[in-house]
Amino acid sequence: MATGYTLFGRPGSGSVVVQAALEEIGAPYERIWVGTEAAELERYRQINPAGKVPALKLPDGTVQFESAAIVVHLALAHPAARLAPAPGSGAHAVFLQWMVFLSANVYEAVLRVYYANRYSSRGEADAAAIEARVREDLSGFLDIIAARLSPYVLGAEFSIADVYLHMLAGWHPDKAALHARLPRLAAHAQLVAARPSVAKVEADNAA
Repeated sequence: MATGYTLFGRPGSGSVVVQAALEEIGAPYERIWVGTEAAELERYRQINPAGKVPALKLPDGTVQFESAAIVVHLALAHPAARLAPAPGSGAHAVFLQWMVFLSANVYEAVLRVYYANRYSSRGEADAAAIEARVREDLSGFLDIIAARLSPYVLGAEFSIADVYLHMLAGWHPDKAALHARLPRLAAHAQLVAARPSVAKVEADNAA
């Protein structure tokens, strides 16, 4: 049986948070970049039927996709890494709340900003209006979570939710203006970026 993980990802994609979690854990893993050519994507669908990255093959051969679900699983499977509070605790309940909030709201809003034409049957004809509205939505979602940073998502304790927020906020189309408006989020970005795991992964994805 394999002893490590296999991460299927793409530079600058949702695989960033999964790779950072693996680095935090110190687990052995292989990283495979998935191309965008039709033939390669078709082969990848045999691994993840949705055709999206990331996907993670677990040591027992199970394949999991959806970045939020993957990192929650990794946090539970490797409690010594302290990527999440203890299951069953109130803090863990809040951790799950923010992970779902980030996945269902912030991640989805970012996709609509960059791929607005996909969210209307009229394509480019409605793209500008969709993007303008979703920028307001994205700002509102980030306002909600930024107001609760102290300095991390869960207060004094770091969790993988911080890397998830850092990744998603980093995709904002005007990050400088975002940080100027939300100084707590700017301070959070500096804290998370300074972690060795995050610095390594960001350098790896930029190479």
